[in-house]
Amino acid sequence: MPASKRDQLLATAERLFYEQGFHATGIDRIVAAAGVVRMTLYNHFASKEALVAAVLEARHERFIASLDAAVASASPGEETRALVEAHGRWLERYSPQGCIMAKAMGEFAEHSAEIHALAAAAKTELLTRLEAAVARDGLDPHVGLARRLFLVLEGSNMAVALLGAPTALADTRAVVETLLATARSETP
Repeated sequence: MPASKRDQLLATAERLFYEQGFHATGIDRIVAAAGVVRMTLYNHFASKEALVAAVLEARHERFIASLDAAVASASPGEETRALVEAHGRWLERYSPQGCIMAKAMGEFAEHSAEIHALAAAAKTELLTRLEAAVARDGLDPHVGLARRLFLVLEGSNMAVALLGAPTALADTRAVVETLLATARSETP
C-alpha cells in the first residue's frame, strides 16, 4: 500500500531534518523531495514548527516502541541490558550521526520553547524507562544507577558520530556492564 501524503511528508522531513538540520531545511526542499506541492504540506501541517513536532513525535514513538519490545522479550533480570542493546541497535540503524532529539534541543533552545520541551520530554521518557528496567531487574533504583546508565546512553548518542557505531557501542556495553556488575554487588 502506498504511503499517504502525510506519511510521505513526515518521512521526507525526518530524513532531511536529520541530515541537514531543522533550520537549514526549508519547506520548498521538503515538498520537492517528497514530490508534493506546498499546499499539500499545509493541508497536513499548519506550519514548519508543526511539521517538526510531528516528525519528532513519530520518531520518538518508533524509538520507544523498539525499546518496549526489547524489554518485553527480555529474560527476567535482563531488562536493563535489553533496553541498552535496543538503544544501540537504534543508533546503528537510525541515528549514526547522533540523536535527532539532541539536535532539536540545540537548534530550538532559543527559537521554540515547545519544540525544545518536546525533545526534552523524549529524553526524560528514556530515563523513566531506564528507572523502570533497573527496578524490575531488582537493582536498587535509589543509588542513581538509572541516571548513570542514561548518561552513558546519551554519551553513546554523540560518540557514535565521532567513533563510529561499532566502537561507540562496544564501549557503551563495557561501561554498562561495569555499572550493572557494581550495582549487583551492592544490592543486598
